[in-house]
Amino acid sequence: MEKFNELIQGDKLVLVDFYATWCGPCKMMHPVLEDLKKRLGDKITIVKVDVDVPANRQPVYTYHIQSVPTLMLFKQGRVLWNNSGVVPANQLQQIIEKYL
Repeated sequence: MEKFNELIQGDKLVLVDFYATWCGPCKMMHPVLEDLKKRLGDKITIVKVDVDVPANRQPVYTYHIQSVPTLMLFKQGRVLWNNSGVVPANQLQQIIEKYL
């Protein structure tokens, strides 16, 4: 998870998707995030963190992830925005564009 910490500390926006493979709403977010990445390209990094993988426990505990999906937007180590649950693509893009 050292790479995770490096990513969120950078100057580039990083959207982190805390998810679980068994989670139906998480599966709904997958195409939304793919579409978002296509639209925004290199302006944002999207990272997916499976909460059930033991190696991912540190950020799950650090950021008190209690439900999935949880989306968090980081820049320079700061949480700019977070949300638990499904977010429509257009709404998510508007939120992210506020911080670009």
